[in-house]
Amino acid sequence: MRRREPGCLGGMLQLVLLSALFDWLESRFGFGKGCSCSGCGCGLILLVLFVLFACSILTGTNWTSF
Repeated sequence: MRRREPGCLGGMLQLVLLSALFDWLESRFGFGKGCSCSGCGCGLILLVLFVLFACSILTGTNWTSF
């Protein structure tokens, strides 16, 4: 059975939702938040997770399908 990949619009919607989630988490736990360097650590973890999820969305989406 062939795996159905999300189309172009689904991929763009996922990227928009991921960006909104990243902005919200960054404002709550990201760089400059928290005591001492805990905000830097959380911000770095959030950044790495965002890049991994964005790459997953970009490579798993069929951009030629609507």
